[in-house]
Amino acid sequence: EVQLLESGGGLVQAGGSLKLSCETSGFFFDEYTIGWFRQAPGKGLEWVSAINTDDGSTYYADSVKGRFTISRDNAKKTLYLQMNSLKPEDTALYYCARYLGYYSGYDYWGQGTQVTVSS
Repeated sequence: EVQLLESGGGLVQAGGSLKLSCETSGFFFDEYTIGWFRQAPGKGLEWVSAINTDDGSTYYADSVKGRFTISRDNAKKTLYLQMNSLKPEDTALYYCARYLGYYSGYDYWGQGTQVTVSS
């Protein structure tokens, strides 16, 4: 059974940092691109970042570029998101998801971890 489990969320003041983790099981982690998404209260789902499996290329939404860093530990089957210089507008439920491909998109999702940034 494919599972993704996020952790590391919490309450932090603006300018602070948090590191999210996404522990996975049930599939060959090192064969898949994995991404982070977020959903703020009353807003739609926003893609945040992704990391390839083959060359480790990373991709970021403009809203987080330069502040967030995505990484992966294939041995631990875990994805990370280091978030620095947090802003109140970063407040959201953060999800990790497995990317299946161009036509299928992201197929498995975690349950999310809440990040709240106070001003």
